[in-house]
Amino acid sequence: MSNYMLAQHQVEDFPKWKAEFDNVADLRKANGEKSAQIFQDSENPNKLTLLFEWDSIENARAYAQNPDLAAAMQKAGVTGPPDFFFLTN
Repeated sequence: MSNYMLAQHQVEDFPKWKAEFDNVADLRKANGEKSAQIFQDSENPNKLTLLFEWDSIENARAYAQNPDLAAAMQKAGVTGPPDFFFLTN
């Protein structure tokens, strides 16, 4: 079984957000991330959908609540709270 976290949120500026996203790659991996894919809305490149493969749903849920993630999202210019979905297949 594979474990995924899907996140959706809006950002102020994609290049600024992407730089911060890349800066916290080690934090994500240390918390169980196995891979990440970034999708931009075809009409609004600052509206993002992210699909992460995670080592466990429990670790994905914990990471979504991690204060370091919240700080990184604020620094990256995320506008408003993200929507998180936890999926398995």
